[in-house]
Amino acid sequence: MRRLRLFSLAILAITLGFDAHAQEAAVRLAKADQSTLDYRLEPRRIAEHTWVIEGAVEDFSRGNGCNIINTAFIATGAGVVVINTGPSRLYGEQQRRAIAKVTSEPVRQVLNLNLHPDYFLGNQAWADRPTMALPGTLAGMQKEGATYEDNLYRLCGDWMRGTQATPARETLLPQTLTLGDHVLELRRLSGHTADDLVVIDRHTGVLFAGGLVFADRVPTTPHADPERWLSSLDTLQRWHSQGEFKLVVPSHGPVHNGARGLEQTRDWLQWLLVVMRENAARGVDLSELLRLDVPTRFAGWAAQPAEFHRSLVQWYPHEEQRALDSGRR
Repeated sequence: MRRLRLFSLAILAITLGFDAHAQEAAVRLAKADQSTLDYRLEPRRIAEHTWVIEGAVEDFSRGNGCNIINTAFIATGAGVVVINTGPSRLYGEQQRRAIAKVTSEPVRQVLNLNLHPDYFLGNQAWADRPTMALPGTLAGMQKEGATYEDNLYRLCGDWMRGTQATPARETLLPQTLTLGDHVLELRRLSGHTADDLVVIDRHTGVLFAGGLVFADRVPTTPHADPERWLSSLDTLQRWHSQGEFKLVVPSHGPVHNGARGLEQTRDWLQWLLVVMRENAARGVDLSELLRLDVPTRFAGWAAQPAEFHRSLVQWYPHEEQRALDSGRR
């Protein structure tokens, strides 16, 4: 029965159009044990000295333990840099053990790429290491951490046991870090949130894109500014064209070469803005718009239609008001 379930998950991944890495992640996550609250995290080497622990390409649920994020770590030769700490205290603890099985290097620092809960609720497990974030991210963690904690307890139950929102303890500014053979460019963009940290490893050509890039999954928008997000995507596209990175690690969705996730994210945001503005100008009600079918190219993405509906509820009233104000002029 268990083999059949794993096979079914792999077939589902193929049906939804995910690449081989996403299929592998789906099979690994199928082994997570709810009875023992074991995520069974398995780091996958994606480049020299670089590993990703892939989350489910899904929405938060008890079935995946709220583990929908890709976390990562780089063993630089001068200490390990950890990128994101997952959705719970339990995840952070298991993440530490998973890293220790791969490398004997001590962890030097932990980076939280933005303020969303699955980026930092595992920080409790890293209390003896520097946890760092951009100023706006840190402020957002402090303001909204308790709400995140409550929401994820409601969604994921026992997986969140003992979790207390623990914001990063140190403010991080954009900079270049040279650690061992690795030159890490820490750069500030915005749009997915007000402060989006991205990391480019010049040694390996890997971009850790945070929430600015989604792949095979509908983007989340609770703190988003779509125009600024599109501008940041243009910046990432320029950096890619200039050869600054080749491999992309999105926080949600499969690791991939090139600009595929970047282009998917841009396509979604542009389509969504056009749909909302055209329908607001025509006076279409939100309840009617919520019944809209998305184009075929988006239909197989994970978290569809839930994230589409969330974005409409969040953004459409603003577009309606904008259309009304335009009509009065």
